Amino acid sequence: MDAAVTPPARQVRAAFDGETVIVYQAYSREIAEPALAAGKFVAPFSMNRMTWIKPSFLWMMHRCGWATKPGQERVLAIRISRSGFETALGESCLSHFDTALHADPDAWRRALADCPVRVQWDPERALDGQPLPYRSLQVGLSGSAVTRYVTEWIRSIEDITNTLERRRHGLDLLPVERPYPLPAAVVERISVTV
Repeated sequence: MDAAVTPPARQVRAAFDGETVIVYQAYSREIAEPALAAGKFVAPFSMNRMTWIKPSFLWMMHRCGWATKPGQERVLAIRISRSGFETALGESCLSHFDTALHADPDAWRRALADCPVRVQWDPERALDGQPLPYRSLQVGLSGSAVTRYVTEWIRSIEDITNTLERRRHGLDLLPVERPYPLPAAVVERISVTV
């Protein structure tokens, strides 16, 4: 992406190919190592909690402090099916009330209670962690969405923790994240700006 061009305020950007998209999560060694060995999340990973996936590498680095925050010392790049990613977004509700999508706050609360996926837009981050003037997508999976994430959507899990220090200092390339093409219904549902 040209550095001189500012992306739209809410645009899904990710590293992806024809079949999969990469999302990031950070965990403790106790959760990461069994997941890496199994190629999917297994105990002590909890299927009963909301788990947040992030397609933005730099937002993940901001969130986990470049793998320095307690319980977030291992950063995983999880390759999931594009169909799973799009299914999750199609079953989502924004984590905040939006007058363009909801008749009133009560309608939003009902929609939120009925959706296994929560979407929120947070300020994207620069390499130094400073907020940028556009947003990055965070996707919270709960209930049936967590189950499908773990049992159906994950294609591979890679520990990228040992690459972070070089990337942080500009010695290794950052992942190439491009605008992700979404179905029109999903664009509207998650309030993407085009």
